[in-house]
Amino acid sequence: MESPDETKSPSRADDVPMETLMATYEAALLRYATRLLNNADAAQDVVQTAFIRLHEHWAECSGWAADHLKNWLYRTTHNAAVDYIRREERLRKLHDSHAAETGDSLDAVQGRELDAEDRKKLVLAYVAKLDEAEREVLLLRLQEGLSYDEIARVTGRTQGNVGCLLHFAVKNLGRRLKKAGVI
Repeated sequence: MESPDETKSPSRADDVPMETLMATYEAALLRYATRLLNNADAAQDVVQTAFIRLHEHWAECSGWAADHLKNWLYRTTHNAAVDYIRREERLRKLHDSHAAETGDSLDAVQGRELDAEDRKKLVLAYVAKLDEAEREVLLLRLQEGLSYDEIARVTGRTQGNVGCLLHFAVKNLGRRLKKAGVI
């Protein structure tokens, strides 16, 4: 997946106006938040919240190195997404129970021939069912291309914990996809 072009990023946040920084990081943050929340509208709200916080702390943030600002934006987006998830937990549980009652099951695809688009949708649906921490590090690694060190700084975890979470995320995802006949 495409991430902000590091060669064009300024070395310090105060080298460019906030609007340019927003344009630089908005698409990547939206992708990340959308995958965390499985909701593009909520992701826009979460990213907007992150940029509002950037504006509120601009005097402090404007002197930071570009890498530090990037990590801060991802961390702030992550925190806003977690806040959203906590607020919406009750609704998610109701939705999941309703889906279970109506028989909507991802495992119903066994024995069917899947085209590339169906396969992609199914993989994303299984990624969405991963544990929140596993989904988070998996998306930051695979979708955003962040290193273990960068993921650790964004999530506030140790590099070892990031590696462990990635291992179990890939293992769980593979097991579920194999069970469903996708791989």
